[in-house]
Amino acid sequence: MLVVDDDFAVAAVHRGYVESVPGLEVVGEVHRGVEALQAVQVLAPDLVLLDIHLPDLSGVEVLRRLRSLAGPQPDVIVITAAREVETVRAAMTTGVVDYLVKPFSLAAFRERLEAYRAHRVEVLRRTAEPGRGLQQSDVDRLFSTRRRVSEPLAATPLPKGLSPRTLEFVARTLASSPADDLSAGEVGQRCGLARVSARRYLEHLERSGLAAVRPRYGAAGRPENGYRWTG
Repeated sequence: MLVVDDDFAVAAVHRGYVESVPGLEVVGEVHRGVEALQAVQVLAPDLVLLDIHLPDLSGVEVLRRLRSLAGPQPDVIVITAAREVETVRAAMTTGVVDYLVKPFSLAAFRERLEAYRAHRVEVLRRTAEPGRGLQQSDVDRLFSTRRRVSEPLAATPLPKGLSPRTLEFVARTLASSPADDLSAGEVGQRCGLARVSARRYLEHLERSGLAAVRPRYGAAGRPENGYRWTG
């Protein structure tokens, strides 16, 4: 992963955030747009964390030039204080995978990185099956790991005691899972929640029509339900 931010201290913070997520590694850190373009060609990162306000080129211009480079294209998550509609739209037209507005919490940043990591795992898993055509369900799963789940979640009123941010994290975890379904215990383990808490969020998603539940059979011990993202 390549970190691009004009502020050295902010770049260091972002590096620390990235390195707190297992399976992710920072391969470079630069502070100017031209340096970012050069680093992409030399380091070939899978993902670029890109600020918009850079001292030489705007992040939007960096995005445009990135897309004109030959060879594999890195994914990009924009991390910026820029909130203008024009800037957001310009970033969207270049195919950024996410857009995170400063300031934000470590939890919010970690959720986006976890979602991206899950997407990469799914892409690599499919890439390892050369010659195998994808079914519609396979295509849907690939797109679901890129799709923001916050929009349908925003339309569902939360019961008392549930956090919108944690709900989004649980939904992302469920949507990006390569397994057919996940139990409350498995979701809790991945999200750092107690099994009972994870089940409350999963039950809310199921009531809201964003998840389906089915009993799991054949396992020893207490029967449990499996939840599958349908949002």
